[in-house]
Formats: sequence, C-alpha cells, structure tokens
Amino acid sequence: MYDAAKAVFMERRISDYVTCGEVSAAILSGSGKIYTGVCIDTCSTLGICAERNAIFNMITNGEHEIDKVLAIMPEG
Repeated sequence: MYDAAKAVFMERRISDYVTCGEVSAAILSGSGKIYTGVCIDTCSTLGICAERNAIFNMITNGEHEIDKVLAIMPEG
C-alpha cells in the first residue's frame, strides 16, 4: 500500500487557485485490490482529501468494502 500511495504522491500546482498531491492515500479493498488518490486543494470549498479521493476511486471501480487506509503526508 505504501508503494502505491508513494507512486502518486507528487505535489504540484495546477493553477493559481488549485494545488494537488501534497497528500496521497491508498485503500486496500475487501477484495485485496489497492486504490489510490491525492488531495486536491482549491481556493473554494471544492477541494477533496486524498483518502476520500481513493475511496471514490474504489467505489467507481465497483467496490465498497475497506480493509485498510494509508495516507502519506508531506513529511513522508
């Protein structure tokens, strides 16, 4: 899970109003698959945390059971 989260961890600025990747997350689903996500921060309330992004990725792919959640913060 750590390697999967680390692979998508990449802080970057998309625009003057949007940054992403300062935090990444990996979800281990009930089936054993790993889903990842990154945080997206905006100047409004439309941002999303990395954990929720990974959960949404898992749900989009037809799963809904979570066994473990791992997040990587900027400090590693």
